[in-house]
Amino acid sequence: MNVSFTKYISIAVLSLIFVSASSLATQHHSQRLDIFETAVADPSLTTLVTAIKAARLVDTLKGKGPFTLFAPSNGAFVKISEGTIGDLLRVENKEKLVATLTYHVVAGKLMAADLVKLNKAKTVQGGEIVIDTSDGVKINNATVIKTDIMTSNGVIHIIDTVVLPDM
Repeated sequence: MNVSFTKYISIAVLSLIFVSASSLATQHHSQRLDIFETAVADPSLTTLVTAIKAARLVDTLKGKGPFTLFAPSNGAFVKISEGTIGDLLRVENKEKLVATLTYHVVAGKLMAADLVKLNKAKTVQGGEIVIDTSDGVKINNATVIKTDIMTSNGVIHIIDTVVLPDM
């Protein structure tokens, strides 16, 4: 009976080691994905991925970085009018789409802990976003709903509203 108990404990310990190693490998693998690949892997960001492709910003978001992407969720795109989205996705309005998407990107890696120390940040588009941490974290009028999604070339924070630059 003592041998059976020892075997049981050994199997349990080996199982825990295997599960822990698998979990670490998965976490390590996800951190090797760049910002674009991470967005593609997230089912809540499919509209953003479509817009990034339409704007031909894939290579930019796969670049060296580091970048911080305030990624509007699919629900964020639902909040803006179909006309606005349709307008942005038209070929002749590619510059507006690029400006809108790059307004969601900050050069550098800003973790949630960094955001609480700031009140604004300059975007890749050239404009500034307002950061308000008085009640959660807001970027302009968008609430950050998920923070610190690590990537190989920066970090993603998912927001609930598309932030539009002055154009």
